[in-house]
Amino acid sequence: MKTSDGFSTNAESDVSLTTKPDAPNTAKYEYGVHLQTSHSFLRFPSPLTSSLCTDNNPAAFLVNQAVKCTRRINLEQCTEIETLSLAYYSSPKILRVPGSGTKVPITVQSIIIQSLNKTLTRLEDTDTDVLRPLVLVKAGHDKICTNIILEVKYSLTYTNAGEIIKADVFVLLGAVSSAMVPFQQKFEIYFIQQNTKPVPLSGNPGYVVGLPLAAGFQPQKGSGIMQTTNRFGQLTLLRSTAEQDCLAIAGIRTPVLFGYNMQSGCKLRLTTAIACRLVAQKVESLLKGQGFPDYVAPFGNSQAQDVLDWVPVHFITQTSHMKDSCQLPVALAIEVKWTKYGSLLNPQAKIVNVTANLISSSFPETNSGNKRTILISTAVTFVDVSAPAEAGFRARPTINARLPFNFFFPFV
Repeated sequence: MKTSDGFSTNAESDVSLTTKPDAPNTAKYEYGVHLQTSHSFLRFPSPLTSSLCTDNNPAAFLVNQAVKCTRRINLEQCTEIETLSLAYYSSPKILRVPGSGTKVPITVQSIIIQSLNKTLTRLEDTDTDVLRPLVLVKAGHDKICTNIILEVKYSLTYTNAGEIIKADVFVLLGAVSSAMVPFQQKFEIYFIQQNTKPVPLSGNPGYVVGLPLAAGFQPQKGSGIMQTTNRFGQLTLLRSTAEQDCLAIAGIRTPVLFGYNMQSGCKLRLTTAIACRLVAQKVESLLKGQGFPDYVAPFGNSQAQDVLDWVPVHFITQTSHMKDSCQLPVALAIEVKWTKYGSLLNPQAKIVNVTANLISSSFPETNSGNKRTILISTAVTFVDVSAPAEAGFRARPTINARLPFNFFFPFV
């Protein structure tokens, strides 16, 4: 997850805003409407027809963007280019709603200075009035422009009514020499709804040992994955208690935690003649719990809308047939296969296969007055199926050259 001072290195954009019409005169912002300021609209530099920065690109409501673009300038005139200064991005005041007289100032929350050798220093004072302006200095035969904007990150808070109530900006300023021109800038904007908390993850991206598995089900074909709001209740097992009475602990579950092999169980006591089918349904419901998932997330930060990336749960039923017997589920064994994904220096845990094995056994039909105790158990096992890492070597170059037939004459 991104921190307030962190800067993303990925270039991505949710929506292209090259042909958006002017914002309608409504009492609230709607998706895709340009963010109005006291003089025009909030500008968000982006690469449009080329990699060069286009400064007249408008920021749009609820459209998260993260882009990179190239800035080509005459370094000797850097102090006269307003798009290189912090004031250009922090001075606009956003209208609370389109056409409103209420203005929301942009607050500078963090300023980080980057030197020529890439050393980062965070300024304690973020008051833009006392911040040093763009300065062009000479260093021998080279020229250096300081306090140039390298990265800008906007964070806008909005309400359910479509109002902007808070605007923050985080910036990275740096020194640029004539040898570094043209240079790259990064811009990001994201929206946060008021009174909401970020969804906790089980890893970013790979699973972290000890955190719960993310799981859910697909209600209909083509829809996204549905998940319970309780992240510790998406994939669960029976919870063992001292009494070990299955009927007493019905509904009491324990979450499946990544990397933890677990086993639990209880005892089911049958004292009277009960219909076999009813007992089987009760025991199966007890083993699977409420809403057993159809899919498990491959990574700890997998998105519910990316259905094709999720791992389906393969459900297998094993039975043993005996004449005049009752087939009762007695165990649910879940096997989770995972692998190390990515770089050897920082491998990420990725789930590649999940199998749920429902095991049934045959019991003689219970007669009136007879008592029988059945042991019920659930278990989960994590299996590392990572292939051993192999060192890669580049193939030696081969020389495929044809020599003239008399090249070695007169020696041959």
